[in-house]
Amino acid sequence: MVFDPVPAAKLLRQVRQDRVPLGRLPAGIAPATEAEGAAVQVALAHLVGAMPPAGFKIGATGRRMQVYLGVDVPIAGFMRAADVYQHEATLRFDDFIKPGVECEVAVRLKQDLPPRPCSLAQALAAVGDFFAAIEIVENRYGDLAELGTPTLRADQMYHCAAVIGDRHDADWRGLQIEALRGQICLDDGTADEGMTSDLLGHPLNGLAWLAGSAEAAAFGGLQAGQVVMLGSVTPPVWLRGPATATVAFPPLPAVTVRLA
Repeated sequence: MVFDPVPAAKLLRQVRQDRVPLGRLPAGIAPATEAEGAAVQVALAHLVGAMPPAGFKIGATGRRMQVYLGVDVPIAGFMRAADVYQHEATLRFDDFIKPGVECEVAVRLKQDLPPRPCSLAQALAAVGDFFAAIEIVENRYGDLAELGTPTLRADQMYHCAAVIGDRHDADWRGLQIEALRGQICLDDGTADEGMTSDLLGHPLNGLAWLAGSAEAAAFGGLQAGQVVMLGSVTPPVWLRGPATATVAFPPLPAVTVRLA
């Protein structure tokens, strides 16, 4: 039987609208493979008006994140244009399901990357800008082991929104972007930090991985102008209430989100 991704995509959208934890999908509609999970994600993108995507997030590129999530490979998810903010954003805390914030770097592509194996050099050549970013994630899941990786992939891997620091004047190509130290700070004094070297050894290795991934294949490749979040150098900071978070990877400009 040919797998139909639409029923699972509709259920994922309904779960978000109902603001209830996502558990194991019914056996008749749940994706069972990477490709099926990616197909559900494409169907979900159509349902929420995200075709073509504004970009993609890549989760679990950092060793700390892989240990935290209990996975050993990256997982990517599309991003909707309405959920990507420039430099600073103020959002409603109550609009999110158990929100958290992550300390990330990201790129904007200046040329397409077709859905096929990609080298680090090819990934670097496709990048137009490199910048700090915050991903706003939601812990909308129950038992991850019960949920299964294909469904986690289908549901955009925790993604909800992003704040990006692109269009800056810093000469990022003159930096050792594989050796930047990033820090996330909250207004209550909570802080954590990590290195971009933790992201698969070099942050753009994540972009190279994405180009050859099941997710990129399902969406027809990566397009010039899209933003790609390359992963968090720290585990997520889960928020218990309204908060302000700032992420900085000096000398790149910092980005800030307020969940009020």
